[in-house]
Amino acid sequence: MAELVYPPVIGVARTMFKALDLRFDIAGSEHVPRRGGAVLVSNHIGYLDFVFAGFACRPAKRLVRFMAKESVFRHRVSGPLMRAMKHIPVDRAAGMQAFEPAVRALRSGEIVGVFPEGTISESFTLDKFKTGAVRMAQQAGVPVLPVALWGTQRLWTKGHERDMGRHHLPITIRVGEPIAADPSEPALALTRRVRGRVQELLESAQQAYPVKPQDQEDAWWLPAHLGGTAPPPSRTSTS
Repeated sequence: MAELVYPPVIGVARTMFKALDLRFDIAGSEHVPRRGGAVLVSNHIGYLDFVFAGFACRPAKRLVRFMAKESVFRHRVSGPLMRAMKHIPVDRAAGMQAFEPAVRALRSGEIVGVFPEGTISESFTLDKFKTGAVRMAQQAGVPVLPVALWGTQRLWTKGHERDMGRHHLPITIRVGEPIAADPSEPALALTRRVRGRVQELLESAQQAYPVKPQDQEDAWWLPAHLGGTAPPPSRTSTS
């Protein structure tokens, strides 16, 4: 079926990137499979992360079907767009209802995007990963594609005002090699392994980021362990 909506939406996003004068540093896009299904797993630090995680797959000419909370699909503007782009609604009270549609999409050769932390990390560190992403990969027989984003929190994140000014803001994205999802490996063990790889990519992105906070007030977007003033991570974030 022809993609009538997704490509124009990408075009709008690229125009927005240019208008905002964002400075991209993307490494590892060659790891995105050119064909076949995969579960894209990314950290979650801002409201626009799905845009940037999907953007990392553009060099491979792949579209990503993201799993997103069901309320977004009920919105009169975003709902029709999300459905037309074949994203997958998730009811947090009954999350398993989205599992089978995601597996079907993976088996049909789609890349399905998941934020396994379940919500934005206000500490900008990795929270605990849920096992659903790797279980989908195991059931569909597809690999997990680890991705790390950095800098997206400076545009728009939980607890802070949007900043869509033209600030030459850097966005750093790292994509790792696909991780095989062997069905014989316990889902919890595989999830920990995937989380460890995303952590490595995140640290790489942070080290490569070319900007430091200007002062203490500007340090809100940096994690406490890197000298910033973001809230400390939750107790479960190290599991």
